[in-house]
Amino acid sequence: MSNTVSPRRTNPVAFSSLLSSAHLPTVIATGLLTMLMISFQPFPSGSGNEPELGANMINQLGFGTLGAISIFSLGWLATPRVVSALFSFSFLLMIGFAMLSVADATSPSAAMRAFSFTLIGILVVAAVLAIPRDADAFSTVLSVAGLTVVAICYIGLVLLPDVARHTAASMEPQHAGLWRGVFSHKNVAGPVMACLSFCGLYLFRRGRKWSGAILFVSAFIFMANTGSKTTAGLVPVAMIVVAAPGLFGVRSIAAALFWIAIAGTAVATLGTVFIDPLKQFVSWNFPEMTFTGRTTLWDFAGEMIMKRPWVGYGYDSFWGTPFLESMSQPFDRDWDIRTIVHGHDGYLDIALQMGLPGLGVAVWAFLITPVVDYLRIPRYRENVLLGDLFMMILLFTALNAFLESFFFRRADPVWLFFVFAVIGLRLAARFPAVKSRPETAAAAKLPPVARPQALGAARNPR
Repeated sequence: MSNTVSPRRTNPVAFSSLLSSAHLPTVIATGLLTMLMISFQPFPSGSGNEPELGANMINQLGFGTLGAISIFSLGWLATPRVVSALFSFSFLLMIGFAMLSVADATSPSAAMRAFSFTLIGILVVAAVLAIPRDADAFSTVLSVAGLTVVAICYIGLVLLPDVARHTAASMEPQHAGLWRGVFSHKNVAGPVMACLSFCGLYLFRRGRKWSGAILFVSAFIFMANTGSKTTAGLVPVAMIVVAAPGLFGVRSIAAALFWIAIAGTAVATLGTVFIDPLKQFVSWNFPEMTFTGRTTLWDFAGEMIMKRPWVGYGYDSFWGTPFLESMSQPFDRDWDIRTIVHGHDGYLDIALQMGLPGLGVAVWAFLITPVVDYLRIPRYRENVLLGDLFMMILLFTALNAFLESFFFRRADPVWLFFVFAVIGLRLAARFPAVKSRPETAAAAKLPPVARPQALGAARNPR
């Protein structure tokens, strides 16, 4: 009743109390991360990798709201020094190249609308990492969001089996029976579940045995049923490469193994197309090794890159465009390029969109700077565990990008997990993580922006 009589006096107090709640950042971060994975079009009825056009308005409103919440959260719930440290110079330069490719696109207005989803996704990921108060709160975010997504995917298999699985009636009948859950395709579901399995391992190592084990096992089982042998094989590789050196106190070896794995995968995939001696060796001895027809696709992409090596073709302006649809299709080509939605190699697609200079910046921002951050992580237990989590995700997704394309693909959850790892490594290298931060009477009176954050407690960040 008093609220009705004197709203001007009580409402601000209630609102202030809500904003100063110790649990509010955790709740917001959990909701943001959950929606990034589920999206505003769960269980799409389409059969491809792209969202259905009918959901455009829903996506615009939904992700616009997430973006607004993220901006508010970063401004009110995160400390300014954490916000200022979120993005490296190389990452911002990469964003600059992407924006230039938007201006060079076939339809700049359409490309800008598509790119806006990418920017919103990056902001949301930044908020998820910046606003939790401590490592325990961050663990709660991962466990609740991860278990929620996995549970919804399994429920979908029971209640919506023809939607949560690929069917023979789809454009890819060879995938019939493979699981995809809430996601648009098995090639999205598999990597997301792989990243969630890394989160489960992190929770287990931090002492949250039950939630960590359940998330790890359930996500791994789901991933195995997506039919992606590459994904299933890369998960243990990422875990061993990152965790094993730390057991012997030589974590720097993980960085060397990271670059060796990236270089080796590049040679084993793209090298079989663009390195003539290796190409001839493979064609003579392993003619069936085409990565499900990808080598033909990569060869075509390489030819097109050399026609515009410096500027590329513009953001979202190559695959699926009238330019390609008007091309003739040779009878012996494994894939019809006129129906391909991306090049099935993220690095080639960056070169196609932004030119070879853009690819060079991507290597710097995505493969060099984050690993340097990993090497700079202080030897505090919480920071080490966080660094290992982000490094596993980074290695897995970076290797996966040689066979799939997700860089700058709007709100693709695989791309967002990649950004999650890049930003997470940067913060873990600069701010000591705190296991838990009990609320005190003095702290309760401070506005949220005055409180130290999970990855922002250092007085002198590097």
